[in-house]
Amino acid sequence: MLAHKKLIFGLFSILLLAGAYFGTRPQKCAAAICARAHAEVRANAPTYGVPGLHSVGRQVLAMAEEPNLELSLWYPAEAGAAEAEPYEYQIKLPVVGAVTLATDASYAVQDAAYDLADGPYPLVILSPGFAMSASSYGWLAEHLASYGFVVLAVEHDEQMNPETGLWQGAVKRPFEIQSVFAYVDTQTQPNGTLAGLVDPETVAVLGHSYGGYTALAVAGARIDSAGLKTHCEEAAREEHPAAWLCDMLLPHLSEMAELAGLATQPDGLWPGWGDERVAAVVALAGDAFFFGEAGLAEIQVPVLAIGGTADHDSPFEWSAQPTYDYVSSPRKALVALDEAEHMIFTNPCAEVRWYARPLAGEFCADTNWNRLEAHDLISHFTTAFLLAELKQDAAAATALAPEAAAFPQIRYAAEGY
Repeated sequence: MLAHKKLIFGLFSILLLAGAYFGTRPQKCAAAICARAHAEVRANAPTYGVPGLHSVGRQVLAMAEEPNLELSLWYPAEAGAAEAEPYEYQIKLPVVGAVTLATDASYAVQDAAYDLADGPYPLVILSPGFAMSASSYGWLAEHLASYGFVVLAVEHDEQMNPETGLWQGAVKRPFEIQSVFAYVDTQTQPNGTLAGLVDPETVAVLGHSYGGYTALAVAGARIDSAGLKTHCEEAAREEHPAAWLCDMLLPHLSEMAELAGLATQPDGLWPGWGDERVAAVVALAGDAFFFGEAGLAEIQVPVLAIGGTADHDSPFEWSAQPTYDYVSSPRKALVALDEAEHMIFTNPCAEVRWYARPLAGEFCADTNWNRLEAHDLISHFTTAFLLAELKQDAAAATALAPEAAAFPQIRYAAEGY
């Protein structure tokens, strides 16, 4: 989710007028990957912050059935010499569609052949932030693919219109992920696009911001009308900077219920939208305030929650902290990036488009962090968590123990590791 209404509409206007250091020593990564990586591997990167051993490929897929979503696919690939295309950091605007703010280098080769030698691989479904493109998270998707995961990122059907997009997306997004599961079921059959590549029974869901909300919902969290109203009343009394989110949602609860196919708006917990195949969830500044304590308690699968303590769009105390506090998961971990802001989870911006420069700082720069070093930490914890939960990697699980997570500029907590 982007910063706030003023920023959202300010950016929209500008674009329309434009016309369109840490811890243990790293493991050795594959030579081809290290040579092609978008940033030089930092000598003090943590163990799983270094690219893995697999070369990485990248494709764009299209669902033939409703809701006809576009999907971006990252996967272990056969080594090749083809040039990788840069990632486009995009937001989706009404009328004009996806607009590129910046680009960044990639080492994922377009349409490279699948490496099926170690397949099928666990699947990670990635849900981007509100009105953000899948390619805006390419840095993380290709990193996970280098460790033997297949990442399938969803281009949600929405545009940058908070007045309607936020409340509609709260319902549409979980259903869109359900449609992705149906697509995966079909395409992993013999002769399907994903046959031999994807293990459809070993799945995690990962998301940023509204994508984090989506990941939590698909993992079993349930919206709580009563809890959301209480939360928003308190935010209004305190004049919390993020209280505008409540203004975009509370007046539309009955419309949300209707969109979800419910006869009436529930007074408490809504029916769940979870899928039993979800074995783990990663929420990056995920909007957990929809669910409250009762709704988050419905999650029983392992959870990793990461957030920045200077995030004003998905405040830490509305997102990562309650996720960790309230899920019922026997294994869970919390990473607090001290003084990190909301967009620290998106791509670096090697080249900013001229029309986006006035607001590039909001999307591309981080006041208190070097973004690449932050990405080392984010990828370290995310990769270790997914290796531990989807591949039962004992060494990765050990890296999640509290005594193994003493890095500068973070606060860490964990249970079950």
